[in-house]
Amino acid sequence: MGMMNLLVLVLFLILLFLLVLVTRPTSQELLDVVQPPSNDSQWQCGCETPPSHGEASPSDFPNLLQYNAYKVIQRFKKTITSDPNNVTATWVGYRPCTYKGFSSETPPDRKNTPTIASVDFNGFHLCAPTLSGFLDQLPDLAIFHANSNGFSGTVPNLTSLPFFYELDVSNNLLTGQFPSNLLALDEHLFLDIRYNSFAGSVPVGIFRLGLDVLFLNNNGFSQPIPASLGTSPVAYLTLANNGFTGSIPASIGNTSNTLIEVLFLNNRLSGCLPHEIGLLQKATVFDAGANHITGTIPLSFGCLKKVEQLNLAGNLLYGHVPSVVCNLAETGSLLNLSLSDNYFTSVGISCWELIENKVLDVSRNCIVGLPNQRSLLECARFLLKPKCCPLSAYIPCPLNHPDSSDDVLPLPAPAAKPTGQASLTYNAIHNTHSK
Repeated sequence: MGMMNLLVLVLFLILLFLLVLVTRPTSQELLDVVQPPSNDSQWQCGCETPPSHGEASPSDFPNLLQYNAYKVIQRFKKTITSDPNNVTATWVGYRPCTYKGFSSETPPDRKNTPTIASVDFNGFHLCAPTLSGFLDQLPDLAIFHANSNGFSGTVPNLTSLPFFYELDVSNNLLTGQFPSNLLALDEHLFLDIRYNSFAGSVPVGIFRLGLDVLFLNNNGFSQPIPASLGTSPVAYLTLANNGFTGSIPASIGNTSNTLIEVLFLNNRLSGCLPHEIGLLQKATVFDAGANHITGTIPLSFGCLKKVEQLNLAGNLLYGHVPSVVCNLAETGSLLNLSLSDNYFTSVGISCWELIENKVLDVSRNCIVGLPNQRSLLECARFLLKPKCCPLSAYIPCPLNHPDSSDDVLPLPAPAAKPTGQASLTYNAIHNTHSK
């Protein structure tokens, strides 16, 4: 009986061993429990993040371009001294195009090789001592937006980036001369370096680029505006709040088919208003306020049929405000004509209605009988000084308004300065994060 029990026990143990051997999971099955097999379609798409397994190597990335971009980004990450929004916490893993602020595209000369083509740091408030070694080391980069950050130093040399065409480093801490290396970027279409501390002159070549938008406002630029302005295809130009000197180049008339908005506001410009401004047939905004421009308003300004905002306030202009300009409120698109803080002595017939409707502001001039004018002594001191600007009667367009006379009528009630409509260039000087 004892032998029988022993035999049964041995047989039971043998059966139990065989059962365990048959049902034991393989090593691969155990691995699948803690790490599901990679999805080949995700791996090939270029922007899904595979698991990290230590130090990165080229084989971890969809292509060598992304591996190189990864190394550049990680080096730049180490230089960042402030990251209040914790943006760089997303800059991990082997898919750089999933990092916050980075986007990928396939370069035109390489099929099926997506890589970093666009960087958008707008409003991230990152701080770093330089963009060199980062921006210039992403060879397939086309767009870089970094509005409202704390980047210092200068704009790095971007001539090695063949696809680059759009740069916005506005509202940072950049310094130095105008980044002349940008002149080598033939395909550059958008340049915004406003609200920095750039200084010195603006190079002649900047107006020979194929720029649509050029925002240089709120820096420390000085010296005259280059006459090459007339060669520029730019549509939106703001040079406001700098220290530019000299006259507005007469060559501006050559931009008649392209220039839509231009701001010369708050510089140290002087000289006479060139009659060529009247050739700007597409201009909707022309602002040369707060300068030292003198002379009379050329009659050619009556040809600015599309202008909505015309600001010449805060200058040294004098003489008569011509009816042909005021007529633009009826025959054109004029919404706001600001001529305050000058030395005008009379206005044309068509101007009175604009004053009544608060379209025209002629406060603080020398118009006898109007309230809120300069004192007689102040006017006399200015008007007795020698004047050197010639009267310009050139009108390069037909005037169909029945009232083109400039007779002076009794004065109506004074007007307050109207509020103008928003525009791209005005946003550029009033809003540091407009794009």
